[in-house]
Amino acid sequence: MYPHTPSPTARPLHVLVAPSGFKESLGPVEVAEHIATGLRRSLPDAHIDRLPLVDGGEGFTAGMVDAAAGTLHRVSVTGPLGEPVDATIGLLPGEPVTAVLEIAAAAGLRLVPRERRDPRWTTSAGVGELIRHALDLGARRLLVGCGDSGVSDGGAGMAVALGARLLDAEGRELALGAAPLVTLRRIDPTGLDRRLADTDVVVACNPTNVLCGPTGVARVYGPQKGADPRSVDLLDRALARWADLLERTFGRDLRTVPGGGASGGLGAGLSAICGARLRPRFEVTLHGLDLDRRLAEADVVITAEGSLDGQTPNGKIPAEVGRRARSLGVPVIALAGTLGAGHDLASTCGIDAYTSILDRPRTLEEAVDRTGDLLEHAARQVGALLEVGRRLAPQPVAA
Repeated sequence: MYPHTPSPTARPLHVLVAPSGFKESLGPVEVAEHIATGLRRSLPDAHIDRLPLVDGGEGFTAGMVDAAAGTLHRVSVTGPLGEPVDATIGLLPGEPVTAVLEIAAAAGLRLVPRERRDPRWTTSAGVGELIRHALDLGARRLLVGCGDSGVSDGGAGMAVALGARLLDAEGRELALGAAPLVTLRRIDPTGLDRRLADTDVVVACNPTNVLCGPTGVARVYGPQKGADPRSVDLLDRALARWADLLERTFGRDLRTVPGGGASGGLGAGLSAICGARLRPRFEVTLHGLDLDRRLAEADVVITAEGSLDGQTPNGKIPAEVGRRARSLGVPVIALAGTLGAGHDLASTCGIDAYTSILDRPRTLEEAVDRTGDLLEHAARQVGALLEVGRRLAPQPVAA
């Protein structure tokens, strides 16, 4: 137990809990709840403001629907391995009818077992099916969250599901997946769902992700999805071919457009096929959440993500929270599932202190299964340290 005897003159701490989700484990709402539970055990008098944040990946639909008091609708679509998966579409109140969907629900990395991860053959077909279901529900505005994908086909599978035909030099239709794109010679868009022309599509994505080149999505994210060096080279060539044909067919060069590489190149595919507008994800996801006011009211902020590493400053939630909090003079503590290479860069984006939630060496499977317990234990320890700091702070002298 942590003793709790706060100074009688000290006011309760105001703590803002603003985490992202932990991929393949807990969504942001669950992460925020576990952190708050742990904090209350060592800071029972604290005011805890929970603000779970989404970045376009897992939890995007649920988070946006929860914030706007919308509704959720279950559908079945083709998963990244070609097998049926259950997915969710959110409908927001108001006109025009706005649907919220996330790439992760139909083509997420969590849908691909580790032993089957090979982004040369996974498909985004389910994303196209998800879009068609949304149109069937009457949506004429789509908010699409790009993140946490297990595919690298640039949205080719999505295009086929929406009615396009992808043809080789002999006029034969290509198989699904990224690898066949190296033989792509023509895109036939005549069969595309006509409702797309009257639908406003906004994509929440990481603008640092581009489709092609040395920092293209195949080279940066391919290995995380199971690609070995030879496969990365193949994916890079496949996406370059895809970019050539998108430009030839739709008149847009999407090779280095900010956000074009989001979700294995789906940013570029959505832009070309659906006329989507690619927007920095926090411009979309933070709308209406009043984050800056809630940061300013806090004494300390606790954020979290599955892995704190060299990618964190490049548009991840803890970095966004840290930068905004630093401008307001509010300290930030980050909890992470793991501390990866380059985690020390967190200090450059407003994160004042960080720690892993792991209490001892564990297998990945064990850590994922116990993420909630580990978060609560880590948050309890952080709360105890905050209480120690409060006791050490100079107290006002009575007149």
